[in-house]
Amino acid sequence: MHFFFPRRHRHYKLTLWLMVAELPITVVVLTLTGLASHNTYRTLLWQDGADNGFNSAPNAALYAAANYRPYTTPMIWSSFMTNYNLVIGVLSVFLLIVKFPVHSMHLFFPPIGAFIQGSIMVLYIVSARFQASSDMSDPKHPQSGPPWYITKSCSVAAHKSNIGYCEQAKSLFAVTIVIIFLYFVEFVIVVHSCFITKAERDEILEQREEKRIEKEFEEEIMNSPSMIPMTPAFDQVMIPRTPGYPPMAATSPVTHGGILHAPFTPRSSVRTPGFNRLGGASTSSDLPLRDNSNMSTPQLQSRPVQAVEPQSRPESAMYFPPPPKKASKK
Repeated sequence: MHFFFPRRHRHYKLTLWLMVAELPITVVVLTLTGLASHNTYRTLLWQDGADNGFNSAPNAALYAAANYRPYTTPMIWSSFMTNYNLVIGVLSVFLLIVKFPVHSMHLFFPPIGAFIQGSIMVLYIVSARFQASSDMSDPKHPQSGPPWYITKSCSVAAHKSNIGYCEQAKSLFAVTIVIIFLYFVEFVIVVHSCFITKAERDEILEQREEKRIEKEFEEEIMNSPSMIPMTPAFDQVMIPRTPGYPPMAATSPVTHGGILHAPFTPRSSVRTPGFNRLGGASTSSDLPLRDNSNMSTPQLQSRPVQAVEPQSRPESAMYFPPPPKKASKK
């Protein structure tokens, strides 16, 4: 059974445009979570809701500690929720900066994209759940649903200075819902690209078959007898076999008298025109006297031609005239 790893996005441009639309939303999320960090308005909204009788009061922890009773701060008013929102805001911006160029280079493969989009979507769902959590710590003022700044208008605030903070908290919750929807759309599109069609499967199998044939062809060339295999010996060299000659013609260099010579090459029956002129192989000549059969030509004793190496050829001596003699004074 073949394993197919999808590498192409069926909706490449749509995914790219969704990432572009994601940029302003993530910037807004990062801005709002940055403003809310370090308890900018969390305790103020908590106290404002207690003054209106919507939820518990922030000093409930002091009364519980004075009476030796256990107390747990509700998630909606805890510092953990504020820090959690800030972390995922920074994380979403970082992921967008990374996945946009990676997707542009066609390296953001669908399985990887599905994992990333699904993970960040789950993180934002948890954030929305924290922001809409209840506060049942005070039996006299129970809050069974989301906090008052989400379910009610900000104009009901007991202190008018908290209206701006109420609007920021309400906006953060609304932007969180929007970005969850955007991540959900991106997740569905990427998951759709993870399922390979029959045409894509056949194309992948064809590419694998071509790679296998190329690999076998390379191995066949390397194992062919036309190539002398490389050995660790010092006197062996990697020389390809000349067409028309047996493999033993390309052997290692031969040493005679301490001098390293080239590998042995078989003699060829084809002679060059210069060799034919020197050896008298030509029957006709451009000189008319040599074609006259009545004229006797002296028989010259053929001598073997000795090849002189360019290094041992003596150079012609240069002539320098003697210097002029000085005229003798009488």
